Amino acid sequence: MPSINSPSGALPARFRRERLLIVGCGDVGQRVARDLRGRMQLVALTSSADRVGALRTAGIRPLVGNLDDAATLRRLAGIATRVLHLAPPARDGGAAWWRDQRTTALARALRLRSVPSAFVYGSTSGVYGDCGGARVNETRIVRPDTPRSHRRVDAERAVRWLGRSAGVRASILRIPGIYAPDRENGTPRGRLQRGTPVLRHEDDVYTSHIHADDLARACIAALFRGKPQRIVHASDDTELRMGDYVDLAADMYGMPRPPRVARGEAERQLPLQLLSFMGESRRLDNTRLKRELRVWLSHPTVHTGLREQNEPT
Repeated sequence: MPSINSPSGALPARFRRERLLIVGCGDVGQRVARDLRGRMQLVALTSSADRVGALRTAGIRPLVGNLDDAATLRRLAGIATRVLHLAPPARDGGAAWWRDQRTTALARALRLRSVPSAFVYGSTSGVYGDCGGARVNETRIVRPDTPRSHRRVDAERAVRWLGRSAGVRASILRIPGIYAPDRENGTPRGRLQRGTPVLRHEDDVYTSHIHADDLARACIAALFRGKPQRIVHASDDTELRMGDYVDLAADMYGMPRPPRVARGEAERQLPLQLLSFMGESRRLDNTRLKRELRVWLSHPTVHTGLREQNEPT
């Protein structure tokens, strides 16, 4: 087993020839690669030839292909012993708006030759829809209420199909809001500078969070420790309403707290994407993350994660 909580730990000899394919090698995928560099062979699918050089510099072998073009995915068959899939569904599902054709195409391509031993998919906690602030564990029935979350549910179905039909140890991480100081738009600083309002307390919603470094650690743990066909919440211990989270950031940054508005006023002022997050309230239970994957959180709450972000504007 790799040392999940100590990136400098060494893999036993039997793991040294393993190959990890990262699909969707953005910020979190690159953090995973950073932690595993030198301990596994790293391969990443990219649809942009412009990224080839940067991936190679990062010690990752690039493969040019496009999840929206199934023919370009055939070369992925048999290439990896483990797969980490972090690519989101297409923004517009077209006529079949509830389908994630990308994950289905990837799963089919991987079945063409020897399948990976483990497959981890980064889903979203949005599949639950609004839970009225309830504490939610992984057995709760999904109730997606946006096209985006419907496509995520469909992606999860494709992952389970791959696991059942091909004997792959498939794991699903349901991920809430990701933050980090070195992540693009990874802190509330920008919205504080813009003066974007938050909901008044009586209208506010609970949101969950995970630091990007802790999420990378959870991905690695799932690749090696995840149970077959298992769902795990990749979430920290924070229980804050959205407005309180932004207030906390404002206080740490020495910036004015945002104005509080009623929900009706927010619907007139704010973009639809932000409003969609303000319409869902839930608190994620992360017991499986700690007990089954044995992930130790570097930032168990946003109080520690935001503190490191308190740099001058």
